[in-house]
Amino acid sequence: MITRRKALAMMAAIAPALGVPAFGAPLRWNRDRIIAKGLSSPVGMAFDREGRLLVANWSAGTVVSVAATGDVSVLAADLNGPSGLALGPNGDIYIASYSGDLIWRISRSGQREVFVRGLGTPAGLSFDLRGRLLIANRRTNQILAADEKGHLSIAVEGDLETPVGAVQLADGSYFVSNINGGVAFAGSDGRARTVSREFAQPGPGIGIADENSVYVVDYGGTEVKQVRKDGHTQVVANGLRSPVCLAISADRSAAVVADWGTNTAYGFRVVTA
Repeated sequence: MITRRKALAMMAAIAPALGVPAFGAPLRWNRDRIIAKGLSSPVGMAFDREGRLLVANWSAGTVVSVAATGDVSVLAADLNGPSGLALGPNGDIYIASYSGDLIWRISRSGQREVFVRGLGTPAGLSFDLRGRLLIANRRTNQILAADEKGHLSIAVEGDLETPVGAVQLADGSYFVSNINGGVAFAGSDGRARTVSREFAQPGPGIGIADENSVYVVDYGGTEVKQVRKDGHTQVVANGLRSPVCLAISADRSAAVVADWGTNTAYGFRVVTA
């Protein structure tokens, strides 16, 4: 009988011949171009359905769209401290107001409304497997989940220290970036424990790398790192200046990172090391 361990070893051996990365293969990012300049304290980013990059500019109070040509257009203005940004399952845009303790929702037709109020300095946003909006609620040290009607529940709590970003993996587990701590991992029960402190200051930018790991920006430093469930941490990109947010393409072959220090968004190609 072939054990699971042997099966994984066989997969790792034949993967290169098939032209795909081996299971758990280390990754690195190659910077290939500048996506946008002249941003204004970018905090949140996401790709829309057309592949355009959406950026929440905290200082300017705007959300902008960056086309493949580099042309920038304003989608929303007069926002109060926009921070996290996520694209909903139906294409609606969700924006956290760090200063206003609320979440805005902008429909595909451009109509803006308040989706959730009464939060505690919300930061990073993402969607979970059930289509709920995950909210990094800094002031309460929790990751909240909002259903389609805006009803809130606690998704993750425990060993969290000012959380600013969170994602859920395909197996139902979670990773959380804590700006005053490290990177935490939680099983599907939502009980978090810190697995990596190899950061000067983890930032809001967190994205799924594979079924066992995530990418996290080191806002207090110059790097983007990959963190696995067991806490193994490795650098995948460096040479940045306070990287604050990131967006990963749907096929995970490309990434964009925005610098707080330069107000610039850089494009990267993800390759197997």
